[in-house]
Amino acid sequence: MSTPPPADPEPQLPEAFHYTPDEEKYVLQADALRHRQLRSALLYGSSRYWRRRQQVWPAVIGGLILVALICGVIALVGAFGRQQEVNEERGWGANAQETSARP
Repeated sequence: MSTPPPADPEPQLPEAFHYTPDEEKYVLQADALRHRQLRSALLYGSSRYWRRRQQVWPAVIGGLILVALICGVIALVGAFGRQQEVNEERGWGANAQETSARP
């Protein structure tokens, strides 16, 4: 038969129950930390949006650049078409060259 382990004559308390000097200071610090956590949860929400915001801004900037490029291409195509019309009115167009070469 095995013998049971000897019982500790002085049971050890967990470290959390030991005497702590300045315990009021630590309680106040824990309370202040809890308030900061609650305030940040109210400001930013539980989704941690402030961490995802960094990923959103490059996409927004890229989208703006893409829209600007598309607008520039549309403006160039429109200006080219108007210039073609002006050239035809002045007689500088491709049609004017064909008519002058036919006589």
